[in-house]
Amino acid sequence: MFGQNRDQMRQFFLSCWQKFSNNEPLEPLEALVAGVVADHPEYHALLEAGEQAIAKDYLPEDGETNPFLHMGMHITIREQVQTDRPTGIAAAHQQLTMKTGDALTAEHQMQECLGLVLWEAQRSGSMPDEQQYLECVRKLV
Repeated sequence: MFGQNRDQMRQFFLSCWQKFSNNEPLEPLEALVAGVVADHPEYHALLEAGEQAIAKDYLPEDGETNPFLHMGMHITIREQVQTDRPTGIAAAHQQLTMKTGDALTAEHQMQECLGLVLWEAQRSGSMPDEQQYLECVRKLV
């Protein structure tokens, strides 16, 4: 989506938010990113801080959540739902949204499953297990 460079990826978030805030036209991916940012007002000041946001390290041992990772997971989930990959994730998301009352809450719950599957894949040096992920999300419903 953004390449492998952390600073470039973070700059893309900043750029999308700035264009959105200035009512400039957005490409589809920019609109997706800006929509996720719009859903997270707690990160607006950070993104408006510019270079400080790009350079900061977010360390779990310091009790910090990485806002870029968090928003990136929302983007991943929204793209999965849009393409229904893995097959069945769109229906599971819809059911979870109905259960929780809104899509953002459903995505926050799905992030736990996605994070677990990604962590296990990284630990084992393998591809993420899509079926394990789908099963985890279905259990939330």
